[in-house]
Parts: sequence; C-alpha cells; structure tokens
Amino acid sequence: MKRFTTAFLFLGLIISTAIQVQAQKSEADVKNLLEQRDQEIKDLLGPEGTEYTDDQRAKLKNIINGIIDFEAMAKVALEGTFDTLSDENRAEFVDLFSTIIRDQSLNKLDIYRADVDYELINVNGDDARVETIAELDEIRTPVYYDMYYKGSEWVITDMSIDDVSTANSYQKQFTRIINKRGFDGLMDVLRKRAARATSTSSE
Repeated sequence: MKRFTTAFLFLGLIISTAIQVQAQKSEADVKNLLEQRDQEIKDLLGPEGTEYTDDQRAKLKNIINGIIDFEAMAKVALEGTFDTLSDENRAEFVDLFSTIIRDQSLNKLDIYRADVDYELINVNGDDARVETIAELDEIRTPVYYDMYYKGSEWVITDMSIDDVSTANSYQKQFTRIINKRGFDGLMDVLRKRAARATSTSSE
C-alpha cells in the first residue's frame, strides 16, 4: 500500500511539473515576460528630458538586455565560422559581441517610451515568434522577436526592427570584414569597438 501511495504521489508530481512547464510555454507567459520588461524600462526612464546617473544607465542596460541570448545571436551573426572556433575564441567573441550590443542599446533611449501593441504571439514547442507594433510620436514601427525556451525561461535570440534583423545585420558586416581581413581582423575590430564602449560607459 505504501509503495502504491508513493508511486501515486510521484506520478502526481510529474504531471504537476509537466502542467507548470506547459503553462510557462504559453503565449500569455511570453507576453507577460515582455510586458513586464517593457514596464520596468519605462518606470526607470521616467519623463522625457531625465538625466540619468551611471547607476541608472547600468540598470537600464541590464533590463533591456537581460533576456537576450547573446551566444545564440552571435552564432547567427558569425554564421558557419562560429562552429570552427576554439572554446577560448568563441567565448571572447560572444563577450565582445554582447558588450557592443549592450552599449548600443542605450544610444536612443526614447524608443523604449513607445506604446507597444502585440499583433501576434506564436509558440511552437520551445520556439516563439512575437510580432509587435511600437508607436512613438505617431510613428508606427514593426518590432519582431524570435525567442527560445532555454532552461526554465524564455530568451530572445534575435530582434527585427522595420524588417531589419539584428543578427543578420551583424552577419553582413562580419562577413565583409572576414573576407577582407580574416577572423583575426574581425576580432581586432571588435576589441576596439568594445574598448570604446567600456571607456565611454566608465566616464
């Protein structure tokens, strides 16, 4: 009897966990995640014309980029070259790539004040596609997200603004540099960009 009860409880735990995971992979869960992120950014931005401290800028950078999977985006941006790299080179590339994107995310903070309408959220297993319209000053801009359920949370693997993919845009830049100067040449360029970004943020 005791074995039967234990088995029954174990089965119940498995079913309960499966239901919870399924709920986390719903369209509502994806929307809630993005809406929460959007509201956190807006709360920290405050009214237009606000001057931000270094601490506030660091917090904004973390919220804006906190759910981005930079390794997944970097793999697309570097295309087939990514899989040929050593673990050391791959880790440095992802670090430089994320530093540059995180820095650029603060270039135009006003865009995060836009009102966002969710036009489509499509969840297919561990993948999700989110299509939104961001409206600011009566200008409507399509903003799309490709997302993946990694571990126990949704992460962004690519973003498209006005049909321009972030990962594909970098891919074109990186391909041109690699064709001219090789991968080492690309790394030199990225190191300089990342150094400038780090220097600017510390001033």
